[in-house]
Amino acid sequence: MQVLWELEEAFVNELIEKFPEPKPAYNTISTIVRILEKKGFVGHKAFGKSHQYHPLMSKKEYADKYFSHFVQKYFSNSYQSLVSFLTRQEKLDIKDMEAIRSLMDEEINKQKGGENG
Repeated sequence: MQVLWELEEAFVNELIEKFPEPKPAYNTISTIVRILEKKGFVGHKAFGKSHQYHPLMSKKEYADKYFSHFVQKYFSNSYQSLVSFLTRQEKLDIKDMEAIRSLMDEEINKQKGGENG
């Protein structure tokens, strides 16, 4: 999807060109694009036997849908469980947690209408 968002529309060969060496096989990319099309993320225009693919949703729409599914599947649709999981990870240092808390505080204040407190 990243490559398709970058190109906006592309044939399979154009998608393959954007990948680093070793390039994936044509059939691999073709299969992935068709799966994404079946899932409603990608559409195509037919040019004879060739298809030019294009994204059907923006990067933000895709991220929102994917993340919602991720939270639902792995955290029982609980964002609180997700945050709890993240805070227990040793990979997050104090600086990261303080930055996250600051972002959360800003959003809380915004949703409360700018109240201080």
